[in-house]
Amino acid sequence: MEAKPESYKLIFEKEGVYLHTNAKRSNQDTTIPGFIRIVERDGEPAMEWSPVEEDVRNAPAVFYAKKDGEGGEEETKFDPGYEPDWAVISTVKQERRQEHPPVRETGQWGSFSLPLSELYSLRRARFSLGRNFLVMTTRGGDPLPPLHFHRGGTRELLKAMQRYIRLAPSPMDGRLFLAYPHDSGALSQSFDELHLFDDTSADLVSRFIQDPYATTFGGFSKVTNFFRGALRHPESPLGNRSPQDAHFPHSADEEPGFELITCGAELGPRPEVKRGKPLDNWDQFLDPEGRVTDPQKVKELVFRGGIVPSLRKEVWKFLLGFYPWNSTAKEREDILQGKTDEYFRMKVQWKSVSEEQEMRNSLFRGYRSLIERDVNRTDRHNSFFSGNENPGLTLLHDVLMTYCMYNFDLGYVQGMSDLLSPLLFVTQNEVESFWCLTHQNFEESQEAMKQQLLQLSLLLRALDPELCDYLDSQDSGSLCFCFRWLLIWFKREFSFEDILNLWEVLWTRLPCENFHLLMASSILESQKEELIGSNHDFNSILKHINELTMKLDLQSILCGAEAIYLQLTNCKELSLKVQEVLGLHVPSSSSEESTNSEHTETDTLLAQSEARGASSCQPFNGQTPQRSPTYP
Repeated sequence: MEAKPESYKLIFEKEGVYLHTNAKRSNQDTTIPGFIRIVERDGEPAMEWSPVEEDVRNAPAVFYAKKDGEGGEEETKFDPGYEPDWAVISTVKQERRQEHPPVRETGQWGSFSLPLSELYSLRRARFSLGRNFLVMTTRGGDPLPPLHFHRGGTRELLKAMQRYIRLAPSPMDGRLFLAYPHDSGALSQSFDELHLFDDTSADLVSRFIQDPYATTFGGFSKVTNFFRGALRHPESPLGNRSPQDAHFPHSADEEPGFELITCGAELGPRPEVKRGKPLDNWDQFLDPEGRVTDPQKVKELVFRGGIVPSLRKEVWKFLLGFYPWNSTAKEREDILQGKTDEYFRMKVQWKSVSEEQEMRNSLFRGYRSLIERDVNRTDRHNSFFSGNENPGLTLLHDVLMTYCMYNFDLGYVQGMSDLLSPLLFVTQNEVESFWCLTHQNFEESQEAMKQQLLQLSLLLRALDPELCDYLDSQDSGSLCFCFRWLLIWFKREFSFEDILNLWEVLWTRLPCENFHLLMASSILESQKEELIGSNHDFNSILKHINELTMKLDLQSILCGAEAIYLQLTNCKELSLKVQEVLGLHVPSSSSEESTNSEHTETDTLLAQSEARGASSCQPFNGQTPQRSPTYP
């Protein structure tokens, strides 16, 4: 029995849609021109992209015959594409058969097809280059590269898509639109996407008592917006906007000074910030028994200007929790003795391992090998660690080996030597430096690192949506190029002396526990003009960020980070998510819920987990964070 031929109908077609590759291959360009189409195959609409090269090799596979006059040829005149940018985030059921494999699945830059019934959302984006882009991902986790519309056409593409799906604005993000089929069933299934009262119950009650009208009608306004989009004709422009709306251009070849809708509150002016003098008098803060009389004042002075080198050895031990702030000089002697005994008990354990035992313990052998390799290349330019027979290298090795015995499940992770060397340089004592080496970034699950990258993304999107959109368009929206910054606290971005100053500032936890994320935001904002103006792609963004090493001015970055904090905190309509990152808002929830960190709201649209309250990314020995710092 002959197979029934597949019916095919071309609805929309646009050329000049480029795929920007991430790898600079010697024999190929990093931009690949292609075609975008909306087609019907056996009555099912789909969006397809294919490169021009494939069209040339196999014309019938791409240049489909147009039927019934639909999808007629577009004018051949050049279309610069000055219109609002759009990013499409879509999902495809994993079990659905794909006629064209995802671009990256095969390692080749080939065509792909996405059924419109599986489209989950549209994300609006814009950056100053004037190009539109579509970013697609599948539910199965197969990311596709951004498609850049060099000659416009996104408006017409979206109108063609509206024939088959309805786009409703997301209540979670003003730039996002949820895609639904044109049927009433989808309407009822979509109410859970509205999150009418998406706060925790305790917080909802609190807000209702304070302002019942705003709380109630704030939720029902989402219903109004939802139905307004649901009842709009499929051929009409997106969401609840009219064709005359400035956010939706009148034609594909003009840029009518449209206004960009941001997904956050308008930020006020950024204040000017100046640094202060370092802490240079320690004795004035000690009472006759050696207690620190005003820990908050000490932290404020350190945050404002750091510590003079001669006092670091003593003050650092308080900042890092080695000594309690309210301990007397006699109590500190007892603490030091107890910690010294415990350290050397652990050190004796690995020192007593014989060669025969080590040969039977591959894990221990692996840790030692990694440590020896990293010790030999950590801060060798510093006199404390230079030379082959330097005792500083021996101390660095011994502290790291002892840490393996202290936490054998974690063992040694690359980067620990970078965090230890400044501690050892200042204290010049293996016991004190060991107990000051407390860091959560090296946990095996990397949950702390994932959380910090998500929080950094939240901050940057609130500060500069344009920069975020550009990074998204270059597959860099995950901010993975900032991983090293956060892992070892900018250790390789600044000089050794600058790192001593930076870390003591961060250890104060002022003005918030996540000040290092504000530092990262400040650096990224300072590089915005270079990143966007030079049209960097994924690889060149990573290269540019790595080449910032030793080129950044620490004091300028610190001033910028503090100014960002003040600018955000002065915004009365700052989102709760950002407030949580800054420590300005703690979600009202039971202790059990706070402990297990369950995600009560999952934003599948952006694959972003909830920010876990105001918990620090970098807790040091359980010190209590300062929520409302004052400045000297």
